[in-house]
Amino acid sequence: QNSQKRPNSTPETPRPKRSLSSRSPYALFSPSSFSPSVTPSQKYSARSSRGEVVASFGSIQGPSWSGHGGRGCTLELFGPPENNLTKAYKFMFQKALDVREALLWRIEELGDALKSHHHLEDFTSVSLPAQELVTVLGQIGCDANGKLNAKSVVLEGDREHSSGGQIPLDLSELREYSLFPGQVVALEGTNSTGRRMVVSKLYEV
Repeated sequence: QNSQKRPNSTPETPRPKRSLSSRSPYALFSPSSFSPSVTPSQKYSARSSRGEVVASFGSIQGPSWSGHGGRGCTLELFGPPENNLTKAYKFMFQKALDVREALLWRIEELGDALKSHHHLEDFTSVSLPAQELVTVLGQIGCDANGKLNAKSVVLEGDREHSSGGQIPLDLSELREYSLFPGQVVALEGTNSTGRRMVVSKLYEV
């Protein structure tokens, strides 16, 4: 008989919001009441253990240092004069063609080192279709704006054999590899269509 019915809440008759009672934890506590009161620590400048040796290992043999003033030194350029920078130079103000030439020269130089170190045959073009295994030379690139992953790896071929052409790489047959953009590598694999190379072997510097 004394049971009370719960009021129905509808959009027409919304349930009135209950006011916060005195037993609510939000009314009793505040950020200051949650923080315990502790004794403030001493200031860093007023510490008494400054310069105290806490632990030492081994014997210290005190070396004696003495300077001989009045002695000067002369600087000499190392290497041939044409390879030294002797005048004002603007960093990263090179022309695009000069940067391209330096990168292509780097690929050719490292390609010769790869060929002699791994005893490789002559390199072929990255865009030439071939059913048999071929060896190509180039540098690793990324065809996406994000980070380099197994699906976005491309090989930018050298100028001598590939005329700077690009080809996507299929790395599914490699057991392990570690690549980064700009890395000069020699790859062995099949390029049956001339549009994607299935890599079977990786040669690094």
